[in-house]
Amino acid sequence: MSAFKIAEAARLLGVSDDTVRRWVDAGVLPTTGSSPAQIPGDALAARAVELARAAADPADRLSSARNRFVGLVTRLQVDGVMAQVDIQAGPHRVVSLMSAEAVRELGLEVGALATAVVKATTVIVETPK
Repeated sequence: MSAFKIAEAARLLGVSDDTVRRWVDAGVLPTTGSSPAQIPGDALAARAVELARAAADPADRLSSARNRFVGLVTRLQVDGVMAQVDIQAGPHRVVSLMSAEAVRELGLEVGALATAVVKATTVIVETPK
C-alpha cells in the first residue's frame, strides 16, 4: 500500500503542510501509525476526490493546461484484458483506458502516485470574455 509523508500529501492536495497536520489531528485524514507520520494513499486519494468536488469553477482565471498531470489513482476497473484508471490531479480527473497487463506492470492501485501524460494534436486555450 502506498503512503505519503505530510509534505508530499500537502503538495498533492495543493494545501500547506499545516493544513494536512490539522486534518490528521481532526481525524479527517488517517495516518499509518509510522514515525514520521504518513498518510495512506487510498485515504489521500479519497480526500483529493472530495476536494475536487468542492472546488469552485475557476472561470475567473486565465489558464493553459499542461500535458502532464501528476496525481493519485482514485479508481481502477480491471475487466479481462482491459482496464480503466482514474487519476485525480488537483481539480482535474484524468481517465485512461489501458491493458490490464499494463496496470499490473505499473503496479497501479488506488492511492498510488501516477502521472497522466496526454498527447493531443489539438490544444484549446480559453480566456474569460
